[in-house]
Amino acid sequence: MITLSQEVSCLKRSVMRDLLSLATAPGILSLAGGLPATEMLPLDEYRRCLNYVLERDGARLLQYNPQHPGLRAWIAAYMHRRGVDCEPEHIFITSGAQQGLAILSRLLLDPGDTAVIEAATFTGIQQITAGRGAHVRTIPTDLATGADTDALEVIFKTQRPRFAVIIPDFHNPLGVSLSLEKRRRIAALATEYQIPVIEDDPYSPLRFEGDPLPPIKAFDRDGFIFYVGSFSKMFAPSARLGWIVAPPALLPKITVVRESMDLESSILTQTAVYEFLSNGLLEPHLERLNTENRRRRDTLMSALEMHFSGVASWTCPQGGLFVWMTLPDGVDTTAAFQDAIDRQVIYIPGAAFSIDGHFTNALRLNFSILPPDLIYTAVERLASVFNQEFVLS
Repeated sequence: MITLSQEVSCLKRSVMRDLLSLATAPGILSLAGGLPATEMLPLDEYRRCLNYVLERDGARLLQYNPQHPGLRAWIAAYMHRRGVDCEPEHIFITSGAQQGLAILSRLLLDPGDTAVIEAATFTGIQQITAGRGAHVRTIPTDLATGADTDALEVIFKTQRPRFAVIIPDFHNPLGVSLSLEKRRRIAALATEYQIPVIEDDPYSPLRFEGDPLPPIKAFDRDGFIFYVGSFSKMFAPSARLGWIVAPPALLPKITVVRESMDLESSILTQTAVYEFLSNGLLEPHLERLNTENRRRRDTLMSALEMHFSGVASWTCPQGGLFVWMTLPDGVDTTAAFQDAIDRQVIYIPGAAFSIDGHFTNALRLNFSILPPDLIYTAVERLASVFNQEFVLS
């Protein structure tokens, strides 16, 4: 019998990955995914950029290469515009934000150490903490202002964790954004207790309402905030490009950890994405994407009001991809999932976002994938699931 590692024994497959196959089944309307709409991806613009750099640079782009200096400079300037004191030497390019999280987990955490995450959080964060054998402590997240900083300070003071992971903008799965006051306080707590905080921020470019807020990293003066960003949601998921903002002194260690995984990100992709960015194509793409996402968010709000008013509550995000819906106590959204499939609609049960099985009466809904007319149909089907099984009338 083959003995598996402790880490593999602790890892659990992401529910979202399992559901991707269901989301593409004929007739299924998906409110489950965490994806931009395929028809909104910048296919023609990226094709031109890709063809251009291949014609210009040739087979060099098919070789191993170091990280693209122009892309690192673009990311540093982007972060600087958001209030982060940042230079290219602070930037480390990754194959997506999830790899950035995995690298930082291996950099900072040993199995058996303590880590802090939000009680409802992205499954990838669960994988790089509980999935690596950490003792996980959770903090609540207020649905109006974000992570509970009082609870975070208590754990920092009493547990001395190796790090905490916070999602600041358009939280996955809750849709909430961290208040400005809490951003400042988290940075101050990290410095006071000298405990690193990983800021997982793939969604901030997807704001379609309200004023943008600076990242937690903008208030970091002592290098205890590690920022993780991504092009997956603002550009294209399959690009698999993200970045870490970290103290330059730690980049050699980060490089070694990364090399043990997959050596480096594709220079072809880095070069083509940089061509896209440097030609000013990201801004109009985001304007189109966010305009459409707002329309779809508004449609979902209208449909939920029509079918769930007075029975359920839900968040109303100012950007991102997700709405968190809470049904009455006693409803089990995991138990109802097969009925939802039978009625050709899918969502993510709330318990998937908890390491201890909480949030059984909640679910995450995505508004970016379906066009508005199908959002209405999907919510109508969703209402029929809970009308029959549980509480709606």
